[in-house]
Amino acid sequence: MPNSDLLPSLLFKINENQLALEAAIMELTLWVEQRGAGEVAQNVRGALGVIDRNEEFIKLTLAVLMAPE
Repeated sequence: MPNSDLLPSLLFKINENQLALEAAIMELTLWVEQRGAGEVAQNVRGALGVIDRNEEFIKLTLAVLMAPE
């Protein structure tokens, strides 16, 4: 398998890891918020918003890279 064929798979796995980390961080955010640290939770949600904003672009790019030629 040529190295160029590995790039889409690598990017897919990195994106998958990113989404898993986002879910885990959100769980911790909810836990923190339930314990009265609403400001901390709000800050974390703001940072997670970056992941949400970039997710659609990442999905579209992966679709293009993985499309048959």
